[in-house]
Amino acid sequence: MRKEHPYRIGIIQMRCAADPAVNMEKIIGHIRDAARQGAQVICTPELFRSQYFCQREDTGLFSLAESIPGPTTETLGRLARELDVVLVASLFERRAAGIYHNTAAVLDADGSLAGLYRKMHIPDDPLYYEKYYFTPGDLGYKVFAVKHGRIGVLICWDQWYPEAARLTAMQNCSVLFYPTAIGWHPAEKAEYGAPQVSAWQTMQRSHAIANGVYVASPNRVGHEGAADGGLEFFGHSFICDPFGRLLQEVDEHQEGVLVAEVNPAAQETVRQNWPFFRDRRIDSYQHLAQRFCS
Repeated sequence: MRKEHPYRIGIIQMRCAADPAVNMEKIIGHIRDAARQGAQVICTPELFRSQYFCQREDTGLFSLAESIPGPTTETLGRLARELDVVLVASLFERRAAGIYHNTAAVLDADGSLAGLYRKMHIPDDPLYYEKYYFTPGDLGYKVFAVKHGRIGVLICWDQWYPEAARLTAMQNCSVLFYPTAIGWHPAEKAEYGAPQVSAWQTMQRSHAIANGVYVASPNRVGHEGAADGGLEFFGHSFICDPFGRLLQEVDEHQEGVLVAEVNPAAQETVRQNWPFFRDRRIDSYQHLAQRFCS
């Protein structure tokens, strides 16, 4: 196995418009900005091409989906090759008639499609009606050996499941990316807003600690949906190290990029001192394959 060198990752926090063409123009600008800041692996927020359409069930919205490979991966593949960067692009995939996925396409620095990750955990909550649109992923948990390192990709609701983080990290990645679209129901923000953001970050930072990996979570910002309701996406995109320490973080208002270094040597040092993989009692976990134990 080749030795990995330090590399820089970038994540994008952005406000999404109703027009996919506007969002593509914006994401390209952010990718260029991240590359100028030295980022070599860059991740978009979840479903960045449109506003978050899962707030309602509408067959007309399936028209937002596209094939992979398709127009977006072709455009971003050319950009990846031009900038010599790896891109993780979160897309609404049309796999076949009636089969759609929430998918992350990983484009290597030569512009080629390194592979796909299809979201495994699909939520169904008020204004997050994803089960209507997305077939659960069937590719399993994936790590991608791209030009600059070994990266793992999970998507939004996956971030609440320690099993997903563990099974990805066990494939020897240095960073977990979580492209995200998460926000507040505005009427609940005053009472629950701060605890929700804290829980969201704490859960993912715990994955970093438990698995000895860097974690990077790009979210969107801004209000989308009905003026008297809808969702207010809470931003707070961040990158943390294997100790769970925040390396970069932004608030719920700003758009832009966050860039930080991933150092596999530092990751190895953390794992030497916190040998959680060594001490796992794999002989005692058989019940994890059950729904519930009483």
